[in-house]
Amino acid sequence: MKKYKIPEATINRLTVYSRCLEQEEIKGIETISSAEIARKIGVTPAQVRKDLAYFGEFGTRGVGYNVKDLKKHIMKILGLNSKWNVAIIGAGNLGSALFHYKGFQERGFYVAAIFDNNPEKIGKKMGDKVILDFRQDINNIIKELRISLAIVAVPADSAQEVVDKLVNAGIKGIVNFAPRSLSVPSDVILRRVDLAAQLEILTFNLQSKSQIYGK
Repeated sequence: MKKYKIPEATINRLTVYSRCLEQEEIKGIETISSAEIARKIGVTPAQVRKDLAYFGEFGTRGVGYNVKDLKKHIMKILGLNSKWNVAIIGAGNLGSALFHYKGFQERGFYVAAIFDNNPEKIGKKMGDKVILDFRQDINNIIKELRISLAIVAVPADSAQEVVDKLVNAGIKGIVNFAPRSLSVPSDVILRRVDLAAQLEILTFNLQSKSQIYGK
């Protein structure tokens, strides 16, 4: 069977499809067409069919897709049919907000540990977790709790050092909220979330629209 490189945009849309299907399932909808999915999330029916075709045949011509089954298939494709243990590095305002975000657990991500290097925070509780010392506890805890993913929510000047320690501890997937580019080995997947950059993209688009329409 020929293997295709899956475009990142397709993977991004799969996450949106899964959420759309989840909402339809909650409403009691049993079947849905590619046109209905497309209308709800703002793409074309052809794009929906093309994205799903990378992974197999799921629908029935003239009938559409079974909502429950398609959601199950997509969740499996995304690796969300099992639980993933996550560590948050940084117990500041952003780390605290991420720790308390209920959407993680709903999608199969369990925050197993939160770390910091501030002596005033280490040992204190955040929710049901004790904030651990990143400088001393990281290797043992990562192994003991079988943590495979980490979220980095630390200042930019310490982010690379933090990521290096995570990689050495065996972490293979990292989401970086620090506003800088980081280096990781080729077998480690690093995703950067730059909130300021997203706002800059919004301001660019708003400015472009105002120039086009003369506002």
